[in-house]
Amino acid sequence: MPLTARFWHQLDDGRLQCDLCPHRCRLQDGQRGRCFVRARHGDRLVLTTYGRASGFCVDPIEKKPLHHLLPGSSVLSFGTAGCNLSCRFCQNWELSTSREIDTLTEEAAPADIAATAEALGCASVAVTYNDPVIFHEYAVDVAAACRERGIRTVAVTAGFVEPEPRRQFYAAMDAANIDLKAFTSAFYRQLCGARLEPVLDTLRYVAHETDVWLEVTTLLIPGHNDSDAEVAELAGWIASELGADVPLHLTAFHPAHRMTDVAPTPPTTLRRARRIALACGLRFVYTGNVRDPDGAATTCPGCGTAVIVRDGYRLVGYHLDERGCCLACGTRLPGIFEGPAGDRGQRRRRVTVAPATVRGRP
Repeated sequence: MPLTARFWHQLDDGRLQCDLCPHRCRLQDGQRGRCFVRARHGDRLVLTTYGRASGFCVDPIEKKPLHHLLPGSSVLSFGTAGCNLSCRFCQNWELSTSREIDTLTEEAAPADIAATAEALGCASVAVTYNDPVIFHEYAVDVAAACRERGIRTVAVTAGFVEPEPRRQFYAAMDAANIDLKAFTSAFYRQLCGARLEPVLDTLRYVAHETDVWLEVTTLLIPGHNDSDAEVAELAGWIASELGADVPLHLTAFHPAHRMTDVAPTPPTTLRRARRIALACGLRFVYTGNVRDPDGAATTCPGCGTAVIVRDGYRLVGYHLDERGCCLACGTRLPGIFEGPAGDRGQRRRRVTVAPATVRGRP
């Protein structure tokens, strides 16, 4: 029997309203929300994907991307199906738009995921690929199981969530990379089927009201959100509202899903945007999905030394002590640094979590 979901209530007209995200779907019996995975069964709302995943991979943490969380370490990544956004440019659209539960080929209880991560030497588990907000209950239970084993949990999310589920979700997480997809309401409305302001609220909340380590990603799409003015406004907002030490990842778009007619992002656009963001006061701005040594390196804000040098997702130079302090000048970098860098030569690989009976909580 599917797990009874949290965050819903019954309306006077008999419909059930989902209170997880700002869409606030109102459902008759048998209907599903926009995310597809939260559905009404009789007099309750259920999560249909609890304990089921689309697969598990061991990734370098830099792939999430997170550059200030245990650099060089391995992360066990998994997702489910569905999404509460409908981004026309989605890079994981096979999962986010899936309406077939058969997409979820693996079953895994939270405790089994944590045990597998520990056995594989992963320092963290990432809830990713599709937005973990929509499988809130599963993600939070996985995070609890990981904490029992001293393993961190990372959320890769669009941040489109209501305040109370947001509070419970991030209380369980140790780090997050939140997509700030653009800095205009029109972009969110027309290309994502969502709204900008709730995402900004989530970013403010995580930055100022939690201990979660935060990094931000913006996918730059030619002709849609890559103008100098918009990049400057977005970066300036991060610097003033979240803090200059919050890393920003500017990543390259590749044609996908419903935007195959848009050209890939030129590397020159990313380098120009990075210069603009740095000029707006951000200390750590990275480029992604392209080979760009300067845009991949972490530079000490104290002396300018390249303290972490990356080749793609691999670390090829590491000049911090066990506390994350620059070996040249002693400046401590913001982030989570514990001990030496991890395995610098790792590559992505698919793994299996041992099947288990997944029991839904009442």
